[in-house]
Amino acid sequence: MKPSCNEKADAAHIGLQANGSHTGRERSIVVVYKTKYGSTRRYANWIAEATGADLYEHGQVSSEDLMAYDTIVYGGSLYVVGMLGLSLIRDHMSGWKNKHVIVFSVGASPAHESAITEVKKNNFTVEMMKQVDYFHLRGAFDYGRLNWTDKLLMFLLKKKLQFKKEAKRTRDEKGMLACYDRPAD
Repeated sequence: MKPSCNEKADAAHIGLQANGSHTGRERSIVVVYKTKYGSTRRYANWIAEATGADLYEHGQVSSEDLMAYDTIVYGGSLYVVGMLGLSLIRDHMSGWKNKHVIVFSVGASPAHESAITEVKKNNFTVEMMKQVDYFHLRGAFDYGRLNWTDKLLMFLLKKKLQFKKEAKRTRDEKGMLACYDRPAD
């Protein structure tokens, strides 16, 4: 799929953050991701390409392996407000005082401040909120590619939105309903 300018720009912005704290020597950067339908992988690839970082899928690298890097970028798919695989980062933050840690989530939710606050509250420790640079990126949505559990959940959301009077639907809710009939990438 061809990336949109905004998607590439978002990935490039994270790449600049990863490269942004040079200390006069080349920084070692790693990008680790966990994806369900592929959007997080796509962003992780773009960030790794932009920074020259090593790239690993969650499960291919351990917290001990990450100790070798100056900058750790972690991307996880977002479901409701839970981020896939974030425990790899959350459980080891206390040992990474001198690391630059960047976390990005990818999901259907728009990047409104209230949504970002909710994601942080439900996924980050107090220590992480102080130490981590966090970004939320918009993911793709293709109802036809969902597994049966996700289809059921999204069907219920669709029905809830359809029962809401059209005049009372937010722009995001209208956009979400439109994606059921045509995939969004």
